[in-house]
Amino acid sequence: MPNFFNEMYSDGSAQVREHYRELQAWLGEQTPDTVARKRGEADLIFRRVGITFAVYGNDAGTERLIPFDIIPRIIPAAEWTTLETGLVQRVKALNMFIHDIYHEQNIVKAGVIPAEQLFRNAQYRPEMQGISVVSDIYAHIAGIDIVRAGEGEFYVLEDNLRVPSGVSYMLEDRKMMMRLFPELFSRYKVAPVAHYPDMLLDNLRSVAPMGVTDPTVVVMTPGMYNSAYFEHAFLAQQMGVELVEGKDMFVDDNAVFMRTTRGPKRVDVIYRRIDDDFLDPLAFRPDSSLGVPGLLSVYRAGRVTLANAIGTGVADDKSIYPFVPDMIRFYLSEEPILNNVPTFQCRKKDELEYTLANLSKLVVKEVHGAGGYGMLVGPASTKAEIEAFRERVIAKPDGYIAQPTLALSACPTYVESGVAPRHIDLRPFVLSGKTISMVKGGLTRVALKEGSLVVNSSQGGGTKDTWVLEK
Repeated sequence: MPNFFNEMYSDGSAQVREHYRELQAWLGEQTPDTVARKRGEADLIFRRVGITFAVYGNDAGTERLIPFDIIPRIIPAAEWTTLETGLVQRVKALNMFIHDIYHEQNIVKAGVIPAEQLFRNAQYRPEMQGISVVSDIYAHIAGIDIVRAGEGEFYVLEDNLRVPSGVSYMLEDRKMMMRLFPELFSRYKVAPVAHYPDMLLDNLRSVAPMGVTDPTVVVMTPGMYNSAYFEHAFLAQQMGVELVEGKDMFVDDNAVFMRTTRGPKRVDVIYRRIDDDFLDPLAFRPDSSLGVPGLLSVYRAGRVTLANAIGTGVADDKSIYPFVPDMIRFYLSEEPILNNVPTFQCRKKDELEYTLANLSKLVVKEVHGAGGYGMLVGPASTKAEIEAFRERVIAKPDGYIAQPTLALSACPTYVESGVAPRHIDLRPFVLSGKTISMVKGGLTRVALKEGSLVVNSSQGGGTKDTWVLEK
């Protein structure tokens, strides 16, 4: 494994970074018994509250706790300012791109992105062509995955614009840290994150259909068997809105209604946590029992807002990701503040040849993959796994991209043997409505296996509280 940036230590792990000094002193005061007791208390509380994550195909059971680490990840105010500015720039350009694709398609006409990359993309929705959405906002909630590599430079690893998850864990991790270690917060001025549900509700209300002054907002879930159901229920409860399934709603007189004990109630904004394909059986998959028949027709008429909009997936597909810096230049006439990870597109002959010749060194991903599935981490794979993946790439090269194996930054983490560095990433959540806003924080995910670079909860990763320091 190449050398990696250590969040807490500089100069070859000898010198503690300024913003971690108080934390190091505090860690030195903790006994093994205290740490073990607090970790056990955290597990017990998370289990009581029901903070679990379904792992599909896991023979051990359908649900488990996401491991929580009690050592926070700390980001100084100046670093966060750079990150925030770059994220706002990126999400602004992505929303402009989605609007353009479903309207004038100027970026295609200018030759910046090949037409076939878009219109043959499985996430492109021709049904959205020409549909106007409120404030031209498509990705109302974006979860942008950030990694740190090299000398500490931030890179965008992935844009999640469909149904990004994880914000409930950001909020619950903070509550847990404040409950377990209130004394630690007296040593740091940590920016709050608890107001995120209020920001989210304000954001959703701001994009209500034209003419609606007191909108009814709901959270739409596929149901309790979805891996992120806890989050759906949590956010609905925190915002004080109804959690509904498709069967709880119906279309009448070109409007959407939900069934209540007091009779039908008009719904204006749907924060949907269901993929496009399942939203409306009359428009997409006819076998879907999760959606609302006729929903698309109401949406087309501008009489209901869907957050995120149908068709946003065309902008977060991994085959489009390499073009995001060009989008920023095209729409904003600015240079990107946050860089992409260098990416090889296997649909290109020379880049395919390079990828196949270097599979043992690269991370190769399916362009439609998510959750850490459908990928090869070359340095951590056996020869047999590499050769099997080689056949898949050769059979469908346009279905894959490849990236160098980044030495993700590491943060001290409690493991069975004590405190040790483990690799991390960060998912801040960017809200777009009348304005673009975000809380100072995000979900830090940690790869708990030694040397592992895969932080996804579905692949055994855990989470940490993320502390952004106030100035």
